[in-house]
Amino acid sequence: MAIKYVLIIQCDKARERCSGFACTDSFYNREGFFKDRGYEHGVRYLALTCGGCCGTGLAMKLEHFSKKLLKKTGIKKDEVAVHLSSCMVTDNYHHDRCPNLGHIKNIVSKKGYVNVTEGTYLSANSEKKRAAGIYKQYD
Repeated sequence: MAIKYVLIIQCDKARERCSGFACTDSFYNREGFFKDRGYEHGVRYLALTCGGCCGTGLAMKLEHFSKKLLKKTGIKKDEVAVHLSSCMVTDNYHHDRCPNLGHIKNIVSKKGYVNVTEGTYLSANSEKKRAAGIYKQYD
């Protein structure tokens, strides 16, 4: 089934100091974790935050999104690709990997979203720091 909507979930704390530009730019340029995903041009895009630590606020946001999505667009959950932002899933400039990542992934799954990718923007500088052992590397 073709992806018709891309939903990016960003860290609420990182979003306090990050505009989200790099993630958005990566999506529109089909770079980083958006590369070779087969997202057609014209695919809708929405970024929202996890709702804050421990991510429980995300359940309410996904419930609202799900209702509006089907009612207003007819798009089903299996036609949505969820990207957990790089600021959540990696050690990076903002902070280390989200300690609530497992809980957040469970919320996304419980809400019925099956197309989940860990990552958005791929920072060359952060990759160098991971290779040098300055930032932790997660598999």
